[in-house]
Amino acid sequence: MVTDPISDMLIRIKNGGYAGKKTVSFPYSKIKYEIAKLLERINYFGDVQKKGRKNIKLIEGEIIYAEGKPAILEIRRISKPGRRVYRKLTEIHGVRSGYGVGVYSTVKGILTDREARQQKVGGELLFEFW
Repeated sequence: MVTDPISDMLIRIKNGGYAGKKTVSFPYSKIKYEIAKLLERINYFGDVQKKGRKNIKLIEGEIIYAEGKPAILEIRRISKPGRRVYRKLTEIHGVRSGYGVGVYSTVKGILTDREARQQKVGGELLFEFW
């Protein structure tokens, strides 16, 4: 049994990239689908689709490679079920001097650190990747 489904999703993406897989799939939930769509929107994840029937739904996405390496090299889960981490607008900063991306859950949906600063909202820092 998985205690942290978002972390499971992120590890599947990272491991699939290192294993050279073309696509990766994981169980469906609304927040995981929104995270996958965000990664697709900022070009770190390929085409994202919902698959399956009523009871067994999956999210399937393509892993993007740049020069033979996966676009997502490292992922660090920040906010966990046992320890939630929230950041105010003034506390949101760039990840790895702007080379990485922070993903936030805000009142305006799942946003990157740049989008959260532009829309002037804080929220829960879900994870960072580079």
